Amino acid sequence: MTDLSWLSRTELLIGPAKLESLQKAHVLVVGMGGVGSFAAEFICRAGVGEMTIVDGDVVEPSNRNRQLPALATTHGQSKADIMGERLLAINPGLKLHVRHEFITPDTAPEILNTPYDYVVDAIDSLKPKITLIQAAKRRKMKIVSSMGAGGKLDPTQIKVVDISKTYHCPFAQFIRIRLRKMGIRSGLKTVFSPEAVIKESLMMSEGNPYKKSAYGTISYLPAAFGGVCASVVIRALMQEQALGSKKP
Repeated sequence: MTDLSWLSRTELLIGPAKLESLQKAHVLVVGMGGVGSFAAEFICRAGVGEMTIVDGDVVEPSNRNRQLPALATTHGQSKADIMGERLLAINPGLKLHVRHEFITPDTAPEILNTPYDYVVDAIDSLKPKITLIQAAKRRKMKIVSSMGAGGKLDPTQIKVVDISKTYHCPFAQFIRIRLRKMGIRSGLKTVFSPEAVIKESLMMSEGNPYKKSAYGTISYLPAAFGGVCASVVIRALMQEQALGSKKP
């Protein structure tokens, strides 16, 4: 029998019924970078019983200022593998699926064939992000999508809104434009910050066909975005249990 004593403080806060609902849930987190790695860890530590994590990238030195898998000793290693080991070290009873791949028009439909209870989109490249969102919306899956965490410093400005309500976020603007071309104007829950971007921190990217530019980042901002994404998922899963318990 699985030892859940490590979740005693969580159970004290939310009660055994909601904890059980988390244990029965399956959450997909795509992207193990600054936002996604923290989102995945927070979801795991909350007691979600099954997770799938997806990332085809390896650790680079510049990742160390903000990403959980990035250490001086892990350069060149798979982010998905490092995070998989970390999540299982937190909860050895976690039913974990690790996928070493990038989201493409070919891989997204296959990955989303599983009936996840919630999807976390922590992709920071435009085309793969749009691909995942479109595939999830077609399947009517519950999804929360992180917008741009780069070029910003104030975590107290982070908000959770529909994509149609985002503003002062260049990344969200690009997403809105692309989604509108697909007939999607609303119905996507996003985590974003209206804080003005520090434009001087912009740099052009090389060697990545999906990401032509990037803003500078600070250690805590992507983690804060990840925490908010995780909270959206966890609170939704608990709310579903609460609503379900009232049914005859």
